[in-house]
Amino acid sequence: MDDGPRDDWPQRWAGTDCDIRAAVGAIPRAAREGFRYDEVPWKRFRHFYGPGEEIPGLLATLASGNAEAADKALGQLWTNLHHQGGTIAVGALAVPFLLRIGATGRPELRAETLRLVAEIGRCQHIGDGSREGLLRVAEDPAVVEGSTVCPVDWTIQAARQAVTDDLHLLLPLLCDPDPEVRTMTAYALAAATGEQPHLSTALHSRLATEDDVVARVSLILAIAQRAREHHDSHAPGWARDLWSDPSRPPETRIGAGLAWLCLVTDPAPDELHTLLTDPAIRRYDQLLHPVPWLTWIDTTGFGLRNCIDDMLTAHGARTAPEDPWAATPSG
Repeated sequence: MDDGPRDDWPQRWAGTDCDIRAAVGAIPRAAREGFRYDEVPWKRFRHFYGPGEEIPGLLATLASGNAEAADKALGQLWTNLHHQGGTIAVGALAVPFLLRIGATGRPELRAETLRLVAEIGRCQHIGDGSREGLLRVAEDPAVVEGSTVCPVDWTIQAARQAVTDDLHLLLPLLCDPDPEVRTMTAYALAAATGEQPHLSTALHSRLATEDDVVARVSLILAIAQRAREHHDSHAPGWARDLWSDPSRPPETRIGAGLAWLCLVTDPAPDELHTLLTDPAIRRYDQLLHPVPWLTWIDTTGFGLRNCIDDMLTAHGARTAPEDPWAATPSG
């Protein structure tokens, strides 16, 4: 990128070699399917700690039969592509390959591989459990990566499009025998672009039969995230039906309550306020900590507590004396 005037930035570079969306879109289908890394412009972009051409070697090791080496490679990919909650352009180039490795590679690394895919296609959201932030994916277009001066939102768009192009790899994993894989599959699928009616059907169908607590709440939030982005007018009613039904498991009602608060701007009704501030909900902090939307709100295990606090306080739904967490240690 040259050092000329930037009055028309970033539009001036849209579609050029500096546009990660164009670079990911240009990867041939045969190159993706055949893991032909030499057909991908890795050198054009850097990761957080070095040149992008280091990434193919790590991907190849992750896909190898060496369990110990694959595990180390995945850890290094996390370090290079997801630094302090941020995403970086070369990560979007890796998404098509990570999806294939996740779908067909070592089962014990599948969940964390899929989680990395989802994080590459999402804005930095550490600590944000607000109604506006919990399900937000896009980044402010003005936020740029220091190494490439590429808008972070372009990276997110590129990664999300790559997920959308390969939905056929992810959808079968909603029925994986490992509930952690099902959880992370829902998290990744939530990033898909477009309305995708068959994806919505698949998420709702899986929710109807899901017996794992964390996977069930993750499916609820995945459905809500997509509904929020596409302004689905039926979604608030769906979420309300779930949280207001006392016959539903508590974790389902909690997840649906969070979803409803993210889907509307109305103050929490008394019934929902009572549900979410009941001291008995404290026991779900640790149980629901693995829900990926909640994990990053508080990495010590109190993401649910902080999320409820943020969502209700921000809209004047309670006062300090009524705070159910006030007498509970946060650590």
